[in-house]
Amino acid sequence: MNRVFILHYHEIWLKGGNKNYFLSRLRSAVKQSLADLPVQSLESLAERFLLVPGDESAAPAILERLRRVFGLAYIASAREVPSSLADMGPVACALMAEKNPRNFAVRAKIAATGCGMHSMDLERQLGRVILDHLRAMNPSVQVNLSNPEATCWVEVVPGKTLLYVDRVDGPGGLPALTSGRLIVLLSGGFDSAVAAYKMMRRGCHAAFVHFYGNPSPSRDSSRGVAEEIVRTLTPYQFTSRLYLVAFEAVQRQIVASAQESFRVLLYRRMMARMAREIARAERAMGLVTGDSVSQVASQTLHNLAAIDHGLDLPLYRPLAGDDKAEILRLARQIGTYKISCEPFEDCCPRFMPRAPAIFAQTEQLDAEEAGIDIPALVRMGLESTSVLNFKFERGLVTSREATSRRFEKLLYALKATADPNQAAAH
Repeated sequence: MNRVFILHYHEIWLKGGNKNYFLSRLRSAVKQSLADLPVQSLESLAERFLLVPGDESAAPAILERLRRVFGLAYIASAREVPSSLADMGPVACALMAEKNPRNFAVRAKIAATGCGMHSMDLERQLGRVILDHLRAMNPSVQVNLSNPEATCWVEVVPGKTLLYVDRVDGPGGLPALTSGRLIVLLSGGFDSAVAAYKMMRRGCHAAFVHFYGNPSPSRDSSRGVAEEIVRTLTPYQFTSRLYLVAFEAVQRQIVASAQESFRVLLYRRMMARMAREIARAERAMGLVTGDSVSQVASQTLHNLAAIDHGLDLPLYRPLAGDDKAEILRLARQIGTYKISCEPFEDCCPRFMPRAPAIFAQTEQLDAEEAGIDIPALVRMGLESTSVLNFKFERGLVTSREATSRRFEKLLYALKATADPNQAAAH
């Protein structure tokens, strides 16, 4: 019995004439995820991928890696057997006996001609063989087609018959790097990491911007938390870039110039402007935030509309309709929950107003900004920025500090705008 991993994709079926493009990206993602693990073969057959490990002992590691490949609906660890019922029966009985179920079902998919029977016939005949075998050990075993405790799946594809009783969910969605670039405004909390994951799951490639302040004596800076979140998310998309913006000096300027109740909204406006400039450097097609409508004062519909006013780039809020329980559930699933539980000093609560505005109007925020040199603050924040580049390769995530040439050009352009004499000199 040879082990075979069946890699089922779901949404790619709907892609029509573009399906081959998405399948090629999915194949590349599988290969890249498993680059350091022994893989004997990977073939596409009858609307599924079949992967044969090169070493049985590597199967658990292969399965764990595949669970992070966007585009895979589920992965089954199967056994390849001859296509006759006489050959299927002993293997199916052995697999089901390991489960020792009180009730079970058989489900068959036939994606090959010349099988000799329909799927219902195969389910019925193989089910009888399994039932007789299990009842010899436990006479109370029953068939349960509506809610079985265990299921024996049979997939008949051209030239192969595959049996399995275990399968695990993949992340679903679309393969990495198929939908364009986005900039994620990343806090150290639960929400923005989950928002990033949800957009990455749609094939978007995320770069991250984190705004941090100086740590207090009792808490660490949020920088380390942001770095760990990006490190955790990088295996899903293979590479990531994290922009770390020192924001406290900008905040102090806002505090000195604006009414207290509007501070947080003005912080967020300024963050969006800086992220917009970084999006230009990254050639990104939009911004992503972790806002959930009315979860906190700054996330009411009125405030969100006032914050967004004037942005000339789409702003995506994939958590807009989610409640906190849904967000925390997904944070646990993707591995960022414990990271966000670590105590850290977030910059937004710094200089927090006693009574933040919850129904702000665009005109009110515009009036508060009238005395602020916005281009100067944007430039100040971006000039304070350091950049970390992450890469997932051969099972490890590495990082290095390096500023891209496009970001350097952006900084130069901002300086030149502020100082025309400098531009003329060059």
